[in-house]
Amino acid sequence: MRALLDFIAKYYHWLLFFVLEGFCIVLLFQFNHYQNSVWLTTANTVVGRINDWEQQALRYITLGDVNQALTQRNIMLEQNNLVLAEHIAALTHDSTRSEKLQAERLEDIKLIPARVTTNSVMRRDNLITINVGELDGVRPEMGVVSGTGIVGIVYMTSPHYSIVMPLLNSHSNISCRLRGTEYFGYLKWDGQHPLYTVLDDIPRHARFKVGDIVETSGFSNVFPPGLFIGKVEKIENSDDGLSYKLRVHLSIDFARLHDVAVIAQQFQAEVRTLEQRADPLINH
Repeated sequence: MRALLDFIAKYYHWLLFFVLEGFCIVLLFQFNHYQNSVWLTTANTVVGRINDWEQQALRYITLGDVNQALTQRNIMLEQNNLVLAEHIAALTHDSTRSEKLQAERLEDIKLIPARVTTNSVMRRDNLITINVGELDGVRPEMGVVSGTGIVGIVYMTSPHYSIVMPLLNSHSNISCRLRGTEYFGYLKWDGQHPLYTVLDDIPRHARFKVGDIVETSGFSNVFPPGLFIGKVEKIENSDDGLSYKLRVHLSIDFARLHDVAVIAQQFQAEVRTLEQRADPLINH
């Protein structure tokens, strides 16, 4: 307390000066319309700028949640587009039946949002780690997608994390088809460029062209049909000359992959159990 009193006694004239200056400024802006308007305009500009910075900061902080929501929304829209396209092509003219079909198509699809924690694109057998696991309902052989296409298949799980085998893995083998046709083949990575993969076993009598869309065929319990994969970039003959080999430009840049979702189909476990029971009969 003594030190405070000594400070005031030593610098009281400066303190008095600042008090009087402040009092004069208040009088100046309060009783002069021009100065008052300038003060209000400047103050509003500063406050507005500060509020704008605050809003930008809040939007940046919540960007991860927004990306996850957009990822799930894009996946559902892709499915809706496929169903609508099939209905238009069929020209059923039955809106009630179309709505029922669409609901049945989507009702068994549950999306588990996740974030990529580790990733690689330069190896021949790349793997991705995501931050959801068994406690979140994730199981091996579930499909993983992003807002722009499919990512891969869950390979291994722990309570809180999962390892995903992406398309950029030489062991990945996913059934795909050319959109608008029933011609299908198997998507494999040749270990070359991370933006391209190869669709094998397309029949010689198939009709298609560069730029056609490649999508999931639905011939498995991992991915529903119609999920976007990429577009045909180049058409080549297979090594044995009996089929076509299509070079596909992937819709996903795996080097920039952050937000994904795991597809948990309602009857996936039941179908897998049934197939495992049938294996001894097939291999007998």
